[in-house]
Amino acid sequence: MATSQSTEKPAPAEPTARAAARPVSAALDIGDYVSGTAGEAWALMARLLFRHGKPRFPAIAHELDLHPGQAIALRLLDEPRPMGEMAEAMHCDNSNITGIVDRLEERGLVERRAAEDDRRVKLIGLTPAGERLREQLNRRMADPPEPLKRLSEKDQRALREILARALNAAEGR
Repeated sequence: MATSQSTEKPAPAEPTARAAARPVSAALDIGDYVSGTAGEAWALMARLLFRHGKPRFPAIAHELDLHPGQAIALRLLDEPRPMGEMAEAMHCDNSNITGIVDRLEERGLVERRAAEDDRRVKLIGLTPAGERLREQLNRRMADPPEPLKRLSEKDQRALREILARALNAAEGR
């Protein structure tokens, strides 16, 4: 006699207290996928940045009454730039930059200017209020996260030198 098998799927398991206590950012951890010492170092840097550094940026933007995209746009404006260049730097579509610039312009932080060499090209430049806010934003971003501040001065210097060498190699210096 043949037995029939049920086609019903079991109910999903309830999340455990342990699973609920794990921060969602832990899902970004690449530590299980790396190999070698360089991979381990990269995973630790990524973990430090994603779990302790990246959340700082939206928090700082929020404190300054900015959306993170608006904060990035302000940081890009060290000089007047075409919107297409900003879109490329932010890895997004031109239409996204238009919306970001519209909101910054409404707040009096940026203005559209015609490029001197091609009046069809609109440059985005900071107003004096935008310059002050950009300065404040950059000063806040330059403050290192607490885990780095808590390292000894010797460890901070060693980390700085190692990262400088890696960056120099990446940039072909």
